[in-house]
Amino acid sequence: MIGKFFKQLTDKPWLPPEQEVVAEINTGAVALAVPPARVALRLFLCVAFVLFSLFSVAYYVRMELDDWRPLAEPGLLWLNTAVILLSSVALQIARQAVQRGNTRTVSFTLTLGGLLTIAFLVGQYMTWGELRGAGYFAAGNPANAFYYLLTAVHGLHLLGGLVVWARTVKRMWQGAEPYQIRLSIELCTTYWHFLALVWLGILWILIST
Repeated sequence: MIGKFFKQLTDKPWLPPEQEVVAEINTGAVALAVPPARVALRLFLCVAFVLFSLFSVAYYVRMELDDWRPLAEPGLLWLNTAVILLSSVALQIARQAVQRGNTRTVSFTLTLGGLLTIAFLVGQYMTWGELRGAGYFAAGNPANAFYYLLTAVHGLHLLGGLVVWARTVKRMWQGAEPYQIRLSIELCTTYWHFLALVWLGILWILIST
C-alpha cells in the first residue's frame, strides 16, 4: 500500500514514451536510461570529429611544403552549402513536428531533408567533374588530392546517414505514428547538424587557403 502511494507520487505522466529519463524509486535512486542508439551515435560522432580533425591538421601541415598549389574553388560549392544547410533545417523542423504530433509536417520535412541531402551529394559529384574538366586531378597536386579526400569522406558519412533516413521514411510511409519514429528522427537530426557543421569547416579550410 505504501509502495503504491510512493509510486503514484513519483509518476511523471507528462513524459513522452521515448523520454530517456526514467525514474525508479525501488531503492530511492534515480536511474538515467539512455537509449543504446543514442549512446552509439554520440560515440560515433566523437570518432568522426577526431577523424575530420586529423584530416584538417594534415591539410594545414601539408600545405606548407613547396609543391602545394591551391585548386580553384568550384562554383557549385556555395549552392551545395546552401542545400545541405536547408536539409539540416528541414530535419530540425521534422524533429519539432514530432514533438507536436504533426504527422503531415513530419512526413513532408523528413522526406525533404533526405532529398536535399541527395541533391547535395549529386552536386558534390558534379564539382568533381568540374575540377577534372579543368585539369585538377587527384594525382596532380596534394591540394587536389585533399579536396577529393575530404569531400569523399564527408559524402560517405552522409550516405550512411541516408540509410537510416530511408528506413525511418519507410516506417513512416507504412503508417508508423510520429512518436514511434521519434528517436530515429532525433538521431538523424543530430547527425545531419553535425555533418553540416563539418562541411562548413571543410569549406572554410578550402576558401581560406
